[in-house]
Parts: sequence; C-alpha cells; structure tokens
Amino acid sequence: MLSVFVDESTRKKGFMFSWTITFFVIAIIAAVFGFGGIAASAAGAGRITFIVAIILAVASFLMGRGRNNNS
Repeated sequence: MLSVFVDESTRKKGFMFSWTITFFVIAIIAAVFGFGGIAASAAGAGRITFIVAIILAVASFLMGRGRNNNS
C-alpha cells in the first residue's frame, strides 16, 4: 500500500544499496558456514557496488543542484 506513494525516482535511488546489503548478507552467511571463497567474493562484490552507489549518489546530487536554482 505504501508503494503507491513512492515515486519511481525514490525507488531507483535505493536499488544499488539494496544489492550492496544483499551481497554483504550473503558474505556473512557464507562465512558462518565456512565457505571462505564465496564469502570473500560476495564481500568484494558488496564493496564494489557500495562504492559505485556512493559515486553515483554524489554525482546525482551535484548534477541536480544546478537545475533547481530558478525556484
């Protein structure tokens, strides 16, 4: 029901961070069960997606600042 009030841009912003959390959860579960290689791979993928998400968020913030100066 709440998804009706969330616009498409808000939903897209959290997409990269949800993948980051997913990779880190996979890494934690794999580490608990002793799968070191899978845990390291998932942690690396989570780290990369987190860095890309931060870079895209900062770029989006900086690009969006100039457009709203007319109001």
